[in-house]
Amino acid sequence: MDRVIGVQRSGARKSGGGPGVETWRAFSFGGDYDVENLSFGVLTACNEERLDPRAGFEAHAHRDVEIVTWVIEGHLTHQDASGGTHTLGPGRLQRLTAGSGVRHVERNDSESEPLRFLQMWLHPATFGGEPRYEATDEPAPVSTGLRRLASPFRQPEATLYVGRPPQADRTELPAAPYLYVHVVHGTVRLNSVRLGPGDAARISDEAGGVTAETDGAAEYLVWEMHAVPAYG
Repeated sequence: MDRVIGVQRSGARKSGGGPGVETWRAFSFGGDYDVENLSFGVLTACNEERLDPRAGFEAHAHRDVEIVTWVIEGHLTHQDASGGTHTLGPGRLQRLTAGSGVRHVERNDSESEPLRFLQMWLHPATFGGEPRYEATDEPAPVSTGLRRLASPFRQPEATLYVGRPPQADRTELPAAPYLYVHVVHGTVRLNSVRLGPGDAARISDEAGGVTAETDGAAEYLVWEMHAVPAYG
């Protein structure tokens, strides 16, 4: 049985941005309000950000949102309100819980290298609290199967996995009420549905039975979610 209930092709995402910044959005975001595309499970944003050398997002604020960022290419420099900085390369992950309020800067400090990353926003299970930040020290390895990356700090009902097989691979996805799959590189087949770079699928079925199959090297992210927003 094919349990993929929604496929969003790369070209169907909404685009936006500013000087030196190009954003491709999978969900309704900011002034682009679409009541039919506000969230899936507790995931409310999956933005592919492309930053030119020396471009970025100046200091801006967040509140009561969980932000998970995955670097695809280039190097992302993150600076918090205290002035502390952290630079992440490809295959590395950062988690931020905004809590009661946080300000930060995200930029591409390179003089010549472009930057591309995915930024994913999720509803927290609890509101308020102190902001918190964490970044991985090593990139996720290239290997067969899925590797668990992390859960957001204040959303234990969501878990992020990455598949980075170096060759043809077949992996069963977790059984969950909500699964969100985003393809970064290569081609991934979810049962009979073929996805390419930038494509995403929204799957809803607790029974499981969905497999991800690749013909060769690929990279894809999987959100396993067991909740929807408490007020949704």
